Amino acid sequence: MTMMKKLLTTAVATAMMVGGAQAAVSNDTVKIGYLADMSGTYRDLAGPNGMKALEMAIADFGGKVNGAKIEVVSADDRNSPDVASSTVRRWVENENVDLVAGLVASSVSIAVSDILEENDKLGIISGSAASSITNEHCTPNHIHYVYDTYPLANGTASAVVKEGGKTWYILTADYAFGHALEADVTRVVEANGGEVIGTLRHPFPTPDFSSFILQAQASGADVVALANAGADTTNAINTASEFGVTQSGQTLAALLLFLTDVHALGADAAQGIQLTTGWYWDMNDETRAWSDRFMEETGVRPTMVHAGIYSSAMQYLKAVEATGSDDAQTVRKQMMDTPINDMFAKNGKIRVDGRMVHDMYLAEVKTPEESTGEWDLYKILRTIPADEAYRPLSESKCPLVTSK
Repeated sequence: MTMMKKLLTTAVATAMMVGGAQAAVSNDTVKIGYLADMSGTYRDLAGPNGMKALEMAIADFGGKVNGAKIEVVSADDRNSPDVASSTVRRWVENENVDLVAGLVASSVSIAVSDILEENDKLGIISGSAASSITNEHCTPNHIHYVYDTYPLANGTASAVVKEGGKTWYILTADYAFGHALEADVTRVVEANGGEVIGTLRHPFPTPDFSSFILQAQASGADVVALANAGADTTNAINTASEFGVTQSGQTLAALLLFLTDVHALGADAAQGIQLTTGWYWDMNDETRAWSDRFMEETGVRPTMVHAGIYSSAMQYLKAVEATGSDDAQTVRKQMMDTPINDMFAKNGKIRVDGRMVHDMYLAEVKTPEESTGEWDLYKILRTIPADEAYRPLSESKCPLVTSK
């Protein structure tokens, strides 16, 4: 559909809404493309179960919006920006996909966002961590929903420094996410009076962390920090355990750890690790009720990414319903104008830079004695208020902010 036709569709839809009639979206279909790592390092934290969360949202919405059918296509991006770019270009140029959801590897999300902007389509990023996605890489065509490296650093790194971890050695996944997390952690460590005495970047993914852990151990740093995620993090933690990193007096800080990672490691190996999360399944009756439904569908408890995919899909569909349009800018504005109050977030809001801000949480992995079941893994130590958690707009490099 040409831009002129799309604008006409939006104008007609708006006029019909004002007149009280039900407006139809373009092509009488709302089409969502789910793109994620379905088979590799990040499979468990999003992957096929993220697709299930999306399907749950569509089913709960009734399968239609303003009479238009909701369709879903999906693909494995294999954590490759090139694969992701070619997939999304085909979706938006040839298959009339309105929204791209999922999006895990930060390098993938940044590449996809450029294509969405070129074609004036919308993306909601739920799995990526790099805070640059809504900073120097912001566009008017994507929303970053669940978390990013800024609150991960504010939460975990700040807490560890305050507990006496003054010197840091950081093992970093060598791509956009790792670089952003390393930079944000360095900022927080130094602001709290600590020092980063060394960094070492490892390939993504890395099956063998032996040489990296040995170098970190030899540094003598108080804290060995892991600026990686998924299987890379669990591999690094297992290697650190084998080499006695914590037994020798060093603190191991996992800067991004998902519920599925902790479950895979087991409470024996992961107990005592502090982490920052955007959501936890066992926080209240509302989170537990949704998580019970999710577990019935998948056999596992949801990560914060799974919950964020569900929440963001519902917010998107509500915005399409309210505006009667699937035009990217119309829907994005409606989402920005609507507070988010659901099982994922309370009083969440989407800022002009595309960052969805909401409370984050500092958690600690329970000991085996404290845990009452297979998935009873976290205790929440404190709430990090939304305005404290995320980068303030006054520090933003996003053109959508700086141009105002």
